[in-house]
Amino acid sequence: MEFFREFPSLSRAELASLRRSIDGSFRDFTRSWAETLESFFHPLLRFLVWFENLLLATPWPVILLVIGGLCYAGARSWKITAASVLAFVVIGYFGMWDDTMSTLAIISVATFLCIAIGIPVGILMARSDRMQATITPVLDVMQTIPSFVYLIPVVMLLGIGKVPGLIAVCIYAIPPIVRLTNLGIRLVDKDILEAADAFGASPRQKLWGVQVPLALPNIFAGVNQTIMMALAMVVIASMIGVQGLGVPVLRAISNQYLALGVMNGLAIVALAIIFDRVSQTYGKRLQAHRKGHGHD
Repeated sequence: MEFFREFPSLSRAELASLRRSIDGSFRDFTRSWAETLESFFHPLLRFLVWFENLLLATPWPVILLVIGGLCYAGARSWKITAASVLAFVVIGYFGMWDDTMSTLAIISVATFLCIAIGIPVGILMARSDRMQATITPVLDVMQTIPSFVYLIPVVMLLGIGKVPGLIAVCIYAIPPIVRLTNLGIRLVDKDILEAADAFGASPRQKLWGVQVPLALPNIFAGVNQTIMMALAMVVIASMIGVQGLGVPVLRAISNQYLALGVMNGLAIVALAIIFDRVSQTYGKRLQAHRKGHGHD
């Protein structure tokens, strides 16, 4: 009857031994490879620091002009452009300009890395059922594991600082762009692919001339989701030394500063809304263009 009352499990000593074994193995790996990994990521650190310093050193009117230009180029809407510029003016007026520029730097670099890695992986998944079956469980784990857990191996490997934070943000934000790139390419109409085959298109021409252009709305939806998840991770990454709006939020939590936390939290929300509206509008324009109703 004892068997039915108590769930069979490892003894405390066996469990402690298993944990020590896993921790020891990872510690040995860290001692062996940490220096090599730091050297590998050093160019990334230099680029991130350069881009952040560029944003911080550029006069604020120039930044506003660039942001307004990018918003109009993406959304083709004066309302969204004016609202975006106004949001940045308010953010600067309340003393959060430098932290916002630091956040923009890490979000921009993280998004660039996610696009550079995620789209090729998504294309690979779309072209091979075996790769899809292999990568999909990995993406499932990446999307369901608690975000704080990402910080543990990253900190053990690289310590605290900008690069570990950037890696944690990328790991957390990359699954949507991989999934939606794969989905977008697989959803391309088979009749169109047969027509491309009939015209003698090679696999490369079919991919870059037919499948990827038709999948662009889905791919852009993936970019949108990646940016949103990167913004959500910024606050958590501030715990390991990532500068930006997450640091004052963390300080507000530690010291119970309500106004500081709310103001910087709203600044993150404003950035998320701007990115979301601009990218969504751009995605809709791509969708309309694909259906033949676009006018630009």
